[in-house]
Amino acid sequence: MHKEVWNNCLKIIKDNVPSISFRTWFEPIVPLRVDKNILTIQVPSPFFYEYLEEKYIEIISKTLRKELGVDAKLEYSVVMDNNGYTNPNPYTVKLPARNQSDIKNRPVSVPLNAEENTIKNPFIIPGIKKLNIDPRLNPENSFDNFVEGECNRLARSAGYAVASNPGGTAFNPLLIYGDSGLGKTHLAQAVGIEVKDKLPEKVVLYVNANKFQTQFVEAIRNNTRNDFLHFYQMIDVLVIDDVHEFAGKEKTQDIFFHIFNHLHQSGKQLILTSDKPPVELQGLEQRLLSRFKWGLSADLQVPDFETRIAILKQKLYKDGIEMPDEVIEYIATHITDNIRELEGALISLLAQSTLNRKEVTLDLAKEMIDKLIKNTKREVSIDYIQKVVCDYFDIGVDMLQSKTRKREIVQARQVAMFFSKSLTKSSLATIGSQIGGKDHATVLHACKTVNNLLDTDRHFKNQIEDIEKKLKF
Repeated sequence: MHKEVWNNCLKIIKDNVPSISFRTWFEPIVPLRVDKNILTIQVPSPFFYEYLEEKYIEIISKTLRKELGVDAKLEYSVVMDNNGYTNPNPYTVKLPARNQSDIKNRPVSVPLNAEENTIKNPFIIPGIKKLNIDPRLNPENSFDNFVEGECNRLARSAGYAVASNPGGTAFNPLLIYGDSGLGKTHLAQAVGIEVKDKLPEKVVLYVNANKFQTQFVEAIRNNTRNDFLHFYQMIDVLVIDDVHEFAGKEKTQDIFFHIFNHLHQSGKQLILTSDKPPVELQGLEQRLLSRFKWGLSADLQVPDFETRIAILKQKLYKDGIEMPDEVIEYIATHITDNIRELEGALISLLAQSTLNRKEVTLDLAKEMIDKLIKNTKREVSIDYIQKVVCDYFDIGVDMLQSKTRKREIVQARQVAMFFSKSLTKSSLATIGSQIGGKDHATVLHACKTVNNLLDTDRHFKNQIEDIEKKLKF
């Protein structure tokens, strides 16, 4: 019955919304039941529910009334994520089929039950109500699981000192920087986990910079900016991951500046991670960068051979698996740049052995590692892309960063933006800020221009292909 009702609704909705919107926002919906005149549907997240309520509630209500009558009502079962570490926890929010204005401004991430005393979303402001804030820490990212070596000794020691006395050391903020896959998130979360273990009364919160920015945008849209600000000012130990993602986002930088000042002046601890040291970060306000330098900036370097061996052996020990030393040494010898890739290679080898019922031998390791290295697409940096492009066109990198509008410089800048978008995971704002201090719209225009020239100019296409070969080794 409920499936039939919902399918009838979908037939009408499909004719009235764009096909891509229908696939995105309606195909994932699961009808659960019909009870009298109430249809219950399950949606995969609070954001999904909020978007439906804002954009499509009118057409849903009309089609539902057509199927169940003028008194038809809609009920959502919203799947709560709980940061991915526990099983989803669906709960039901009852909503009338029309006149939604009284609930649109209510926070959708919390149960709409006045007797509920646990709020799991750390961005919801309950006023003076005491709440349990989910620190959003992965228990696996502890100090016990973090292998110490020459490559990370300073950062680990500083992190442990901060965990023992948050806000009371000279390491405030503690900024941990290094390339992707070297353990920045692990170490930053390890500090938070240790604080919770030693000082459970401390309020700890881990949040990625992108998540912080998204929540801030939502706060502006819902006119709850002050609530957002006050919430973060309540935190005792704040961990912000990937602060370089704030590049080019002026309003987000402004709100974080005020949060940073308040926490620092109140003796609270800030822990930041970044892909570069403060002196090399671009697209961030100088007043923020100067504050990042107040404490300690500690780098994570590529692990040496002995550390890579120790990382592999620890993971094997933890999983209760034995492996010949020659195989471990072979993996550590050939996967050198990235801890994430190192552990991934080990997992791939174990999977090959299990699925094919083969013993883990040196020959199997060689076969698997050779394929892995051959198929791995390395992500290059924006700085490296600029260097390769400038070398190809025989111009200085400083010219790319200048304000000149000379045709050859503009085109080289556009080519660098084009490759940065296709070969890195950086945001458009980050790319623009690092290549001439431009905004995301300029990067979009550059990519469009390059694509147009690729279709119309054979000589230009040959140049792009030559540069691409150099970038991909």
